[in-house]
Amino acid sequence: MTDQAWPWPAGAATGIGSLPGTDIAEAQRIVLGELPALPHLPELPARGPGADLIGRTAGLLVELPVELYAARWRIAPRPGRDLRRARDLMERDLDQLAEQAEEYAGPVKVQAGGPFTLAAALELPIGGRVLRDPGAVRDLAGSLTEGLRGHVEAVTRRLPRASVLLQLDEPSLPAVLAGRIPTESGLGVYPAAESGLVATLLRSLVEAVGVPTVVHCCAPDVPLELIRSTGAVAVALDLALVTDLDPLGEAIDAGLGLLAGAVSTQPPSTGRPPTSAQVADRVRQLWDRLGFPRSRLAEQVVVTPACGLAGATPEYARAVLAACRDAGRRLAED
Repeated sequence: MTDQAWPWPAGAATGIGSLPGTDIAEAQRIVLGELPALPHLPELPARGPGADLIGRTAGLLVELPVELYAARWRIAPRPGRDLRRARDLMERDLDQLAEQAEEYAGPVKVQAGGPFTLAAALELPIGGRVLRDPGAVRDLAGSLTEGLRGHVEAVTRRLPRASVLLQLDEPSLPAVLAGRIPTESGLGVYPAAESGLVATLLRSLVEAVGVPTVVHCCAPDVPLELIRSTGAVAVALDLALVTDLDPLGEAIDAGLGLLAGAVSTQPPSTGRPPTSAQVADRVRQLWDRLGFPRSRLAEQVVVTPACGLAGATPEYARAVLAACRDAGRRLAED
């Protein structure tokens, strides 16, 4: 393991992305207040179509318009009101970020769906998912790459003193690689994507966007070696879903950072969120089981919730972010 400059300060904590509610101004205040070392651009899917992961990301695509059809997003022949709504929501979010964080000078994280999760959800005009057509997948990845470059530039213009960290949400990636994405009929599945192609397209995206990139996958069987090969700076995952420590240890030892999802997105049976001490202990225990020195922990690991918090109550969501923040500080003091 070589000395590495991480794109976040030691002891940082952040959110995965989504929060409950529909008030972006309030959500941004919460994020900036509770996560001062690594704030993120909040996502509020409760606002409806265009604020969801797929619609929000599809709104960033370049020269590839989308529309809603039968409650599903699909490629469209021309831009329409659904696309305008998604873009308007994003523009409003970025303006609110600029208003509240104009003088912010640290790292800030933005999130978008990755190309393979997008390909597994977006439909072609002729029917079927983009995933069925390798050529369409390549076109989608190229369009997303250009869109993300523009998105990063838009954030940089608004926050000129900040540095941008990009998170690619790829919850469907393990299923894409294993051939587990069902067809529309539900009677079959799409063929497994070739891992070399997946790695090549993701690597091209990471290199072209040109900012440190985290790949987030809140699913079992996270393809850690593939993610590391793309040039991503870190992986974000749910610690509760890690069953085999060896691949994670190898990835971390090879230089991959870890956004450790250490707090459930729903309250435990007691109804009380875990304390920061409990969250810090959970991260320490994993690190110790992996066999790494504690001196590296606070630098290489960022504490996060297990996944997005859109389904939580506002009170629980805020408590979770505060617990992650204070847990990160405890780890930095070790």
